[in-house]
Amino acid sequence: MKTDLNLLLECLKYQMDNPFSQKQALVTIHSICQQNSNAGVYFREIGGLIFVKNLAKSSEHSMVKEAALFTLGAVAEGNVYCQQTLCTSELFEDLILFLSNNESNTNLKRMSVYVILVLVSNNRNGQTLVRETGCITVLSQLFRTILPKYELNLSDNNVFQSYQLWSSVCSTLCVCVNNPQNDENQMLCCSLFPHANEWLINCMKPEIIRPICSFIGLTLANNTCVQKYFVSVGGLDVLSQVLVQLESDSHKTLSSAKLAVVVTKTVDACIADNYAFGVVLSKYHIVSKLLALLPHESLDSGEKFSIILALGHCTEECEENQYDLFINNGLPLMIQALTESQNEELNKAATYVLHNCRKITEKLSLHLQEHSFDENEAEQLKDINVKEKNLEEYWKKAKEILHRIEKLEREGNEEKIQRVNNENNISSVKINIQNTLKHPCANTTEGTKVENDKDKNQYRQLQNCKTGGLMPKACANDDQVKTLLKSANPVNACYREHGQNKTLCKINSSCNQNLHEKTTFDKKSFVSQSSDRVFKHPTHIVKNKKKQLPVTDPFTLCSDIINKEVDSFQATDNCTKITKYRCSGCIAVGKPLNSRNFSKLLHSCPYQCDHHKVIVDAEDRYKSELRRSLICNKKILLTPRRRQLSKESTTPGEMKKRRIRKNFTEEEVNYLFHGVKKMGNHWNSILWSFPFQQGRTAVDLAHKYHNLIKHPKYAAP
Repeated sequence: MKTDLNLLLECLKYQMDNPFSQKQALVTIHSICQQNSNAGVYFREIGGLIFVKNLAKSSEHSMVKEAALFTLGAVAEGNVYCQQTLCTSELFEDLILFLSNNESNTNLKRMSVYVILVLVSNNRNGQTLVRETGCITVLSQLFRTILPKYELNLSDNNVFQSYQLWSSVCSTLCVCVNNPQNDENQMLCCSLFPHANEWLINCMKPEIIRPICSFIGLTLANNTCVQKYFVSVGGLDVLSQVLVQLESDSHKTLSSAKLAVVVTKTVDACIADNYAFGVVLSKYHIVSKLLALLPHESLDSGEKFSIILALGHCTEECEENQYDLFINNGLPLMIQALTESQNEELNKAATYVLHNCRKITEKLSLHLQEHSFDENEAEQLKDINVKEKNLEEYWKKAKEILHRIEKLEREGNEEKIQRVNNENNISSVKINIQNTLKHPCANTTEGTKVENDKDKNQYRQLQNCKTGGLMPKACANDDQVKTLLKSANPVNACYREHGQNKTLCKINSSCNQNLHEKTTFDKKSFVSQSSDRVFKHPTHIVKNKKKQLPVTDPFTLCSDIINKEVDSFQATDNCTKITKYRCSGCIAVGKPLNSRNFSKLLHSCPYQCDHHKVIVDAEDRYKSELRRSLICNKKILLTPRRRQLSKESTTPGEMKKRRIRKNFTEEEVNYLFHGVKKMGNHWNSILWSFPFQQGRTAVDLAHKYHNLIKHPKYAAP
């Protein structure tokens, strides 16, 4: 590669009288640099890049100039250092001469525009030079004058070449204002908006609409001043008219639907930072057009996301567009997008639209017409009443979506509150269990008689209960429903006062035994029942809450709660029977466990049953004995086999080879001082900009320079 580039550069130097050979050599250099990324760097090091730039300026042959500019653009596009080398005001001035000269053909102007595009792309320095040298002014003039007629006949070769040059100018202007964004260049390019509006009105062709929409969208992006100017010259009205026309044509041709999405993105860029401009779109009913375009079969998820995002910006703080979305069944479409699409960005955009229409939905559903439209209020109410019957179901769905959004926002706070309450409840349960164990005779016969007087009505209502369940009449009273709802929480039921506990036990026991027998049974089984609830709390309390709260029928709610209590008493055969679940190891039966996580689960459980406690003690003894044996017997190593092999393979006497010392030549010293003077202490840039010896590093240059400036001879180079 290096040999070929050296020979080709010599051919360019010694074939000045043969333009055809020079053109072939330049094309070959371009081909080599395209195939090998390092070729452009080497071509710059041997001075080829500067020679080709001078050749493009000094050659008298147009074909050589075109080939030289084409080669410069390709090399600069492939390597950022070549781009920085060529990005000078001198080259921009030469390109301005090519563009402003009337004798330059269209192809030479295209190559000049291509070089400007490459030098400005992703380069703020290039954006500054293109403005300071006046090159952007020349490009703006070309944008106005290249296509003098609005009738575009691309079948004509001359017209087609002019269109290609105009399209290249549009792309270059887009790069001048964007990536990175340049506010000053945006202000200069906004003077082209009136001319762009005339083209959009007089020529509705994709070849014109796409480049102009790209130019307008990037010039408007994130610049409120330019957006206001665009609206003031009627640009938003023109885009709205084009979008209406394309949406009507989209039912006939698929390309019109794709083109309508391009215009939609441009409209969205204009109103994204200025929601007040949404009123302009309401005059053309753009929201209804976007809703009609959204279900088009030719659009993909990305294009639908652009449409929904535009709807969100249209409906932000604009009741006219919100009302337009509502009456055109926009809410069902947004809900359908949420339920059917799996694209996260699209779902966020649909949620954004629903959030914007939240207030208008509540107003219309409650018939509160406090906002004002262009139509009369009487006509509005009449239209709403006609469509209310068909939209009732959609209102319900919209409200459900809004409730879900609010529920997701409160979910994090509720979980934290539940955790704190659960910890407090467990501590209260432990205290009550200890008090019960210390004073087992607190539930005496006298206390039973007092509680019988207090809960006489409740007991009478539950006398007709049988073994299988309870009568629905037990919950006929609202006060009883509230009492049972409070007792639905198994943790609260454990540490409630003795009077409430005994009342609940008497109600449940009336289904199987008489009052005297149940009172005796309750004394003996209270401890086991409470401990059962304590151990079952971590896995069941949250599930029970979620399942019981949505129940709206009071009879079903009461019967389910009391049946659960009855089954818990029937499951015990005698007073001293131990419950089934006693610790975390018992509760976790059936879950995907292994030897590691099960041992960790048992060690973290504060309430271990006798069976699992024996297992934990045995495991701890085994591990302690294993540690002792490993300490005593040093031959047993826990190091992995692979790590041992890697250590053994390395030889202890092996050392890293040192580099061969190379003294700095006079040329290298001159390169070093020249680079410091030009670039400062950027050692990497100096290393890459000058042909130092192979093996030199940035650290070598830094050390050499500091050693040189200490010497009095080089103190002032």
